Amino acid sequence: MPDRTPMLEFRGINTHYGPVHMLKDVDLEIYPGEIVCLLGGNASGKTTTLKAVLGMVVPSSGELLLDGEVISGLSTTDIVSRGISMVPENRRLFKRMTVKENLEIGAYLRDDSDDLGEDLERIFELFPRVKERLSQKAGTLSGGEQQMVAVGRALMAQPKVLLMDEPSMGLAPVLVQQNFDIIEQINDAGTTVFVVEQNANMALSIADRGYVLQTGQIVLTGTSAELLANQELREAYLGEVD
Repeated sequence: MPDRTPMLEFRGINTHYGPVHMLKDVDLEIYPGEIVCLLGGNASGKTTTLKAVLGMVVPSSGELLLDGEVISGLSTTDIVSRGISMVPENRRLFKRMTVKENLEIGAYLRDDSDDLGEDLERIFELFPRVKERLSQKAGTLSGGEQQMVAVGRALMAQPKVLLMDEPSMGLAPVLVQQNFDIIEQINDAGTTVFVVEQNANMALSIADRGYVLQTGQIVLTGTSAELLANQELREAYLGEVD
């Protein structure tokens, strides 16, 4: 059973871009130790949801809580320092910097940033190839290797909640599977994970629970098994019809 206090919680979140009402009364809970996925098509509000968590979009109403404390209204730097880290869509590494420099940037807000050796070793255990590429420029790596570095960089912040934005995007199918295996390993090691993804089959194969977002509203929620069995979801997101 999950802890009864959510690690991350949306309470009636509304957001606006000028006159456009983007997120509409979104309620969402992620408990410690869970993998939760947020599914939805283009323009459903998935990116806005992540931006709200990171303080890049300020809700027009409602509250966002991390570990029971309100974080809506705080700066992105404050929110990251409290334990939120993200692996962005398309990795967004500093391509002219080395792999090692990219990893170290992930720890820039930590008080103990002089003592990074242990965390680096943990990342090398997850990604042996990253260790081999430490002195290479990040821009010279393959897509799969860049994804490993992006995940490693996010983990260097020692997050309570790791946000994953479209982790399957732009990767070959074999790398998508490898990427989701890694998400499971990270979760098994104790990190709570929130995955925003269009690939419903893949996301639900590793998630404990999921939410489906459509035009800014949560239209379905349940365990992964419940969502996979839902005919409406299967037709809309898994491309299946009777």
